[in-house]
Amino acid sequence: MRTLIDFDDAPVFAIPAAGGVREGVLVEGPQGWGEFSPPADSDDALAARWLTAAMEPSTVGWPDAVRGRVPVAAAIPEVDPATAHRLAGAGGCGCARVVVGARRDSRGQDSARVAAARDAQGPGASVRCVVETTDVDEAIATIVHLDTVASGLEMVELSGGSVEFAAAVRRGVDVPIAVDALLLSEAGRVDAADVAVLRCGPLGGVRRAMRRADALGLPCVVNLSALTSIGLAGDVALAAALPDLPFACGPAAVSPADGDVVAEARSLMPVDGCLPAAPMPAAPDPVRLARYAVTDPATIGRWRDLLRRAAAAS
Repeated sequence: MRTLIDFDDAPVFAIPAAGGVREGVLVEGPQGWGEFSPPADSDDALAARWLTAAMEPSTVGWPDAVRGRVPVAAAIPEVDPATAHRLAGAGGCGCARVVVGARRDSRGQDSARVAAARDAQGPGASVRCVVETTDVDEAIATIVHLDTVASGLEMVELSGGSVEFAAAVRRGVDVPIAVDALLLSEAGRVDAADVAVLRCGPLGGVRRAMRRADALGLPCVVNLSALTSIGLAGDVALAAALPDLPFACGPAAVSPADGDVVAEARSLMPVDGCLPAAPMPAAPDPVRLARYAVTDPATIGRWRDLLRRAAAAS
């Protein structure tokens, strides 16, 4: 099937975002398009899984959806409380996902941001946190404190550290702990988490992610890992196909509002807190694709090389 996909002419794109420019490649197959956007420092095995995910919609297609829309959380990065309040109240999302530094010098800012998100969301909505520390004691102290500030956290995602770190934090708190499904699977430690975090790209596509979820046997939350609406459609397809979806999806790292390669009418933006599921991604819009196309030969060459290595390893 790879012989039907033109890797050599696949367009490389760069989308501007708050955290810096994010890059990737669009691949076209017999049935449509996919997005290949692993971290630039990915090894061949990880890149191969991202390529499998990118090729899935353009070759075998996605599994049938069991829901037409999926709820998504509002993204609250490390911003001031006023901005956090505005972001939490936008898009009609019933959940806010707040990033916290979990450092002694950030405790006040973290608390203010979580309190602002809770105020904007109201008592009937959910607030979850992403804790960015690998210190067990700091993580536990932060979670216990913010659980009180938020009048109850839905869950806490641990963005770094080992499975042993996650297990130690989980033993020290009463808040559900969410850990990346790939980390849990590779370590064989489902006791380290209450919730498994599924990401379509790193897990190798919708089907492989669903198999991981089934093997782990934990409640799952889907985090959107793609950069464009072409890739986000795969994340949404995963959430739409899961038998159970107890949580709103984690928001995308790059919002289509920052820039997208599909037509504005096909851009995946939350409406009433949800994103629509589709049987296949939208095709890129030529004008928008040209706007974000990379022309630097060195950058194109780097992505072509990663794409070739991913294809050889998959």
